[in-house]
Amino acid sequence: MDHRQRIAERISRLGDPNDPNTPRPLLTIDEFFDGNDFPGSIGCNLSPAPSPDRFYSLFKTIASRPDVKDIRIRIVDFDDADWPFTDTVFVMTCASVEEVKSWFDADLAPDDVWEGFYPDESCEPYVVPPGTRPVAVWWD
Repeated sequence: MDHRQRIAERISRLGDPNDPNTPRPLLTIDEFFDGNDFPGSIGCNLSPAPSPDRFYSLFKTIASRPDVKDIRIRIVDFDDADWPFTDTVFVMTCASVEEVKSWFDADLAPDDVWEGFYPDESCEPYVVPPGTRPVAVWWD
């Protein structure tokens, strides 16, 4: 199975990821970035568009912090034939929103950071690690 088939199968487990009634898949950083060489799959509003490897490296560094227990990537849609798209990454942490903002270099800076999941959206089943809460990092 190639990378595209693997990612398509993973994000379609609960239904069509393009259907707003389907719970949003929450991928690990390895699931999202393994085989992903498609600029615009994340941070599509940034100019110049950073490579997915740049984001992957940053998220691996963030994931290794002692105040971070997990990172999940919310899939918004899969209307590009090459790779699914995300605009939001959830960092499971005990760090403040301001601290999380400071972890991003200027060229990868998100448009907004806040505490919590999207209140009116369902996601695939996920248990937030004890002692942490989701901090959303969003690119327009």
